[in-house]
Amino acid sequence: MGTLKSSFSLVLATKNPGKLREFARLFRTLDPRTEWHLLDLTGFELPDAQETGETFEDNARIKALHAARHTGLICLGEDSGLEVDFLGGAPGVRSHRFSPSGDDHDNNELLLERMRGVPWERRTARYRCAIAVARPGEVVASGQGTVEGLITEEYRGNNGFGYDPLFFSVELGKTLGEASDAEKDSVSHRRRALEAILPALKARLREMASGS
Repeated sequence: MGTLKSSFSLVLATKNPGKLREFARLFRTLDPRTEWHLLDLTGFELPDAQETGETFEDNARIKALHAARHTGLICLGEDSGLEVDFLGGAPGVRSHRFSPSGDDHDNNELLLERMRGVPWERRTARYRCAIAVARPGEVVASGQGTVEGLITEEYRGNNGFGYDPLFFSVELGKTLGEASDAEKDSVSHRRRALEAILPALKARLREMASGS
């Protein structure tokens, strides 16, 4: 007789279907012996969270607590972005609003403009992800992950989103825009952040389920 799988439910504090799919893949990869039931905020009526934090961790906590307060459920908030060393860590927490429009293409064009003429060895950058999981009124787990790379001088690849076509992963030897989903997941900052919190998260979820 097979062992029954553990089962947990989480609401992702996003309405981005791509992010929901990515986290579903990551949970399956990192914890195949557990059934993770993931929903996003589609279908919930709540105002947008005010991302006023100065760090990715601040914003992840804001998103998780905001979603938990309005849904009454356990929610995962995630904030991530690009840090370019030559730009002093910019765009950082403003990664999604780097250009006036906030459009991926416009953000990438502005990044290419700011990095024009910068030599390859000075184009170092990283994607950083912070994750926080909260129930109403309390953050129960949080962590961060990074992936190191360099900013290319032109678009390479059509996969992914955000700055992926310009982000050359040192580990993969290609941009994240050229990488398959499986390749990207193997090195991603979201994977590493989730990996960092998973044991503590499961322990806390078990405690809450038992009423501890």
